[in-house]
Amino acid sequence: MGFGSRMDCCRQFVKYSLIVSNFIIFVGGATLFCLSLWTLVDRNFMNDLLDTNLFSGAVYVLLVTSLTICVLSFVGCVGASKEVKCLLLTYFIIVVLIFVTMFIGGILGFVFRERVQQTMRQKLRSSMSLYGSRRDITESWDQTQERLQCCGVDSWHDWNRLIPESCCQEIFGGQRKECTLLPGVTNLYSQGCLYVTTSFMRDHAAVIGGTAIAVAIIMIFGMIFSCLLFTMIE
Repeated sequence: MGFGSRMDCCRQFVKYSLIVSNFIIFVGGATLFCLSLWTLVDRNFMNDLLDTNLFSGAVYVLLVTSLTICVLSFVGCVGASKEVKCLLLTYFIIVVLIFVTMFIGGILGFVFRERVQQTMRQKLRSSMSLYGSRRDITESWDQTQERLQCCGVDSWHDWNRLIPESCCQEIFGGQRKECTLLPGVTNLYSQGCLYVTTSFMRDHAAVIGGTAIAVAIIMIFGMIFSCLLFTMIE
C-alpha cells in the first residue's frame, strides 16, 4: 500500500515537472520567435548587398523551429496532464530531433563562421560596382550605411572617388555633413559596413544562441520527465 502510494506521488511529481518544463519551453520558444522576427524585419535590407538569402534563410529556420517548439510544448503539456503514452512518445521523439538539429546547427555555425565572413566581404565588394546602376543595390547600400552608420566594406576608401551621400555623418533631423567633395574622418562614418554587420550578427547570434541554449537545457529535462512518465503509466 505504501509502495503504491509512493509510486503515485513520484508519478505526480514527474507529471507536473513535465508540465512546468513545457511551460518554460513555450516561453523560450516564443522569445526565440520574437527575436528572430525582429531580426528579420530590422535587417532584411542587407540581403540585396550580400546577393544571397543565407541571412534571411537562417532566420526563417529559427522562426519555424521556435514555432515548432511552442506547438511541441503544448503537446507535451496535454500528454502529461492526460497521461497519454502516444503523445508522450511523439513528444520525446520530436524533442530529440529538434535538440540534435539545434546542436548540429550550432557546431556548423561555429566551424564556418570565418568562411561566412569572407564570403560576405566578396559579396559586398562585388555589389559596390553596381551602385548607381541598379536601384535595389543602390537603395540597399544607402540604407545599410545610413542605418548602421558605416561606409564601404572595410572603410570609406573602398569607394575610391565615388563617395555616396549616405556615408556622410548625420548632424540632426536627417541633415548630413558635406563629405563627397572633401571626404575625411571628420565628416564620414569611419567604420566599414562589414565590421558593423558582422558585429551585429555576432551580438544578435549571442542573444539568440543564449536563449536557444537555455531552451535546449530545459528540453533535456523535458525528455527525461517524458521518458519517466511514459514508463510509469500502466
